[in-house]
Order: sequence, then C-alpha cells, then structure tokens
Amino acid sequence: MKIALIGYGKMGKAIEKIALERGHRIVCIIDEFHLNNFDSDAFREADVAIEFSTPQAAFDNYMKCFAAGIPVVAGTTGWLERMEEVQAICRTEGKTFFYASNYSIGMNLFFALNKYLAGKMNSFPAYNVRLTETHHIHKLDAPSGTAITLAEDILARLDRKKQWALGDTEQADTLPIEAVREGETPGIHEVIYDSDVDCIRIRHSAKNRTGLALGAVLAAEFSIGRKGFLGMNDLLRLDDNND
Repeated sequence: MKIALIGYGKMGKAIEKIALERGHRIVCIIDEFHLNNFDSDAFREADVAIEFSTPQAAFDNYMKCFAAGIPVVAGTTGWLERMEEVQAICRTEGKTFFYASNYSIGMNLFFALNKYLAGKMNSFPAYNVRLTETHHIHKLDAPSGTAITLAEDILARLDRKKQWALGDTEQADTLPIEAVREGETPGIHEVIYDSDVDCIRIRHSAKNRTGLALGAVLAAEFSIGRKGFLGMNDLLRLDDNND
C-alpha cells in the first residue's frame, strides 16, 4: 500500500513507523513546509492518504485528496462543523473517507462500554455524570474529539441530559466536560457517575501514540477498495445492543 502522510508531527512519524513495519510505503509527506507536494506525481500515486494535521487545514486537505481520487483516513478533530459536507460528497460522488475521533482499538472498546453504561444509568437518576479529559499542551481543540464522542453517546442514551458544555455548569440537564492541557500526556478520558452513596468511574489512559498510529494504518488498509463514509465500527464490527 502506498501512503501519503498529511501532517508529519509526532503522530505522523508514529504512523510512518507502523506503516513501514507492516510492509507499506510512504510515497509522499505533506506538512506546512511541503504544501506543494499536493501537486506532485508522488501524491497522485498514493493508494490512500492518512491525515493528522490541524483543524484549520483539515477540510481543505480532504478536498485536495478527493480531487485527486485518493481515499482519506482522517484523524484531525476540531473541524466537525463541516462533517455533513464531507458525508454528502461521499454519498453523491462516491468518495472514500474514514473518520474516527480516536483510532485506538482500546478506546473504541471504551466507547462501547460507555454506551452500555449510559444505557443502564438511564434508569438510575440518582447518579449524575461528568467527563474529564487530559491531553498534551500542544493539542489545539478542547474538548477533544474523543470527549465529544463520549458525551454525544451519553446524551443519546441518558434522557436527563440534553447537551454538553465545556467547564462547570449549574444546569441539571447539561453534561459538563473538563478539559486539561498539561505536559506531554497522550490522552486520558474518564466518565464519572456520582451519587450520594457511591461513585462509578470508567477510564481510558493512552500510554503512547502507538495504539493510535496502528489504528490509523489498519483503517487505511480497510479503506482500500471501499467507498463511502467509514468508521471504526465498520472496521472492528463492534456490536452495539444499546441503539
């Protein structure tokens, strides 16, 4: 598989390492210093693009990949207000776009656990829920895309919560998300259900970027030969009995 890497920071380099270990080739690297590579023959040669850049650049990067007929595996968050446009292009033009807010296999199992717990907690209003997420100081968006996914999965199953908000809130129907930026933390996400008598916590803590990089490469392998809007549920075939 010939891969174009869009974004060559710490995640891009981790993806490169995993891809090479799995026998793939990196045929093109595009970052803020090599934007002209979008016009190169090497870019057009790619079987798939893996994109971990910035929220400001992400959508335009996807459009350039689509124009070149290259499937996209997208790992950038913070641009989701334009997600419906990407989904529409996939439907009407037959493009291939794989999106996940988090590519870690463990985190996607955590997503499934979060959905299950929220569904059970719908019957127990004595428990109030909140989210916390901690990332490295270089992360530009807050809350993280992963925290938003967790929150929206809770809102879909917990009738007493109607919306989420960043920071503390006094509104009973609002799910608060605390976002912390410190050091070089790869990512910690915790869902807390608290009552007057006890507390239930589920937590996922990434030890490094390797799990994310592996998931992104697996998604790229999965995307070859497929069309449409894809995600980790397609790749992992996780059963969700709470929908």
